[in-house]
This record gives sequence, C-alpha cells and structure tokens, in this order.
Amino acid sequence: MLRGLYGHPCAALRSLALGGMLATVLAGQALGHDGTNHGSQAQPATTSAPVAADVKVTIADVGLVDRDGRAIRFKTEALADRIVAIDFVYTSCTTVCPVISSIFAQVHGTLQDRLGRDAWLLSVSIDPTRDTPGRIADMARKFGAGPGWLWLTGAKAEVDQVLVGLGAYTPDIASHPPMILIGDAASDKWIRLYGFVSPDEVTARIDDFLAARGKKQTSKKTGD
Repeated sequence: MLRGLYGHPCAALRSLALGGMLATVLAGQALGHDGTNHGSQAQPATTSAPVAADVKVTIADVGLVDRDGRAIRFKTEALADRIVAIDFVYTSCTTVCPVISSIFAQVHGTLQDRLGRDAWLLSVSIDPTRDTPGRIADMARKFGAGPGWLWLTGAKAEVDQVLVGLGAYTPDIASHPPMILIGDAASDKWIRLYGFVSPDEVTARIDDFLAARGKKQTSKKTGD
C-alpha cells in the first residue's frame, strides 16, 4: 500500500512524475475524456490564465460516505465552517481526473500540516453508483491523500443533490468540465476555477480566504 506522497522515500520521484503530468496537460488546451474540448460550451478556454468567478452555491446537508465507509453529512460535518477546495472526480477516469487529483496532491504537499487545520481538500465522486468507498480509497492512496483530504461518495440521489447545489452536476460524467471550487463555508463565499489550474493558483486562493477570515477576526477584536 502506498504511503503519503510526501512521507515516502520515493516522494521526490513521484512529485516529479506528477509535475510532468501537469506540464504535459498545461502545454495545451484542456481536453475532455474523449480527447475533445472538455465541456467547451460550459467553460472558457484554459490555454491562458485560469478563470475564477464568484459563485453562489447551495450546500445540501445530506448523508455521504467517506473512503473508510464512515457516514458523514456534507454540510455540517464535511464542510462545517471550514475553508475548503473541492474537486469532482471518478475512479474509472483516465485523463482529466488524474490531472486534477495530481494538482490536489501538490497542494497537499504545499499545505502540509496546515491541511486539516487551516484548510481542507475534498474530492467528491461524480460516479457514486460505481465508486464504492473501497474504490475511492484506492484512488486516494494513489495520490497520497493524508489527513485533511476527504474523499466522498454515497447513494446517487444524495451525491447528485450535492453536485447540483455546487454547480458540478452533469448527466454525462465523461463530459464533466475540469473545475475546482474553493470557498469559506463559514462566510458562504465561493469561487470556481476552470480548467487545469496550477497547484500554486489553488494554494494562493486558499490563502486569500484565510487572509480574509483573519482580517474579519482582527476587525472584530479592534472594534472596527
């Protein structure tokens, strides 16, 4: 069984491999699972800077299941009042999802012990019918997911409610756009990054939310 990406003796080699995968994809336009433009009508081109948009989401407080088979409510337990980055993947995907997961793996390595304390990563299956806890656990291990990186699946009806609320539902999973949702569940402020963004971009956006939360707390203490 693979150990955490940054705690394994071969971590450097695997980090280079993930970086190579990202470089290959970022060199061209984002492609779909069938090799064509991925969701071209629903997202902007990704050959230049990633596009981030302020978005409104609806958080469904339904019961899901984590990679260990434990029940977890999405709004009150998985999100709670946390700052989170959420991606949308499925285990049988061989193109887009491994790249998105590689991005999260590098964010995982950058945040290190801040992950699970200051911010969290969430990977939500968009193929819950096939993605059992065992299957998502295998994928999580492949990408070195440690504490603070939750992997979620569940009954299709409940997962679909979550996906619809987050603007991530698609009836054809092979055509889902590469997308990462980042936000502060406490303030209900969210942005959506389209395409294959860099790990540094994801980390910077998380830091923006952390900074905004810190400013609010400072203002309250000083009476501003």
